[in-house]
Amino acid sequence: MTTPHPGAAQPGAAPAETARPEAAAGPEGGPAELLDGPDRWGVIATAAGAFRLRPVRLPADLPLLTAWMNDPAVAAFWELDGPPETTERHLRPQLTGDGRSVPCVGTLGGRPMSYWEIYRADLDPLALHYPARPYDIGIHLLLGPAESRGRGLGAVLLRALTDRILRTRPDCTRVVAEPDVRNAASVAAFRRAGFHHAADLDLPDKRAALMIRDRDRPAPR
Repeated sequence: MTTPHPGAAQPGAAPAETARPEAAAGPEGGPAELLDGPDRWGVIATAAGAFRLRPVRLPADLPLLTAWMNDPAVAAFWELDGPPETTERHLRPQLTGDGRSVPCVGTLGGRPMSYWEIYRADLDPLALHYPARPYDIGIHLLLGPAESRGRGLGAVLLRALTDRILRTRPDCTRVVAEPDVRNAASVAAFRRAGFHHAADLDLPDKRAALMIRDRDRPAPR
């Protein structure tokens, strides 16, 4: 599990220092599609089964996501436990924003089992804390059901999804994450998925391990 991205700005907003031209209106006059729509990345074959992402749907997904956020193992790092309104306040700015952060439900074999945030790290407050490159993609992840944890599933899904991101987005040269340094299981999952620990970051609400998977640095198998 990783924690949500930090900073004073809401998930849909980025500091002016990190804004880039592609955040402006797209060719049809609406917001540019900053992530190409993670739901369009299709089904991803993994050793654990067929995995795919779909955007969060409100209000339909709210009971499930609220239940996951209230699991003590999740709440310890995400800090979003409480009534459904707490989870909704976290989701809404992303769902109504310009697309630079997309909250998704991950399904395995058609069953919802994880929550993901796929975001443009170079347009996020995180970019004020590390040497961001244009088009860096960031990932936050939690595995919802307790039975999905502790058996290496997170690393399997992270590797498969990162492979797909780097294959389908040629402008993205690396994928980043910033789990809490205390979350040893999350840091280990990213390592097994081919990420390396680049630095520790003092973020506004946590000390984080900056994990990076580079396109030009082959992931160990």
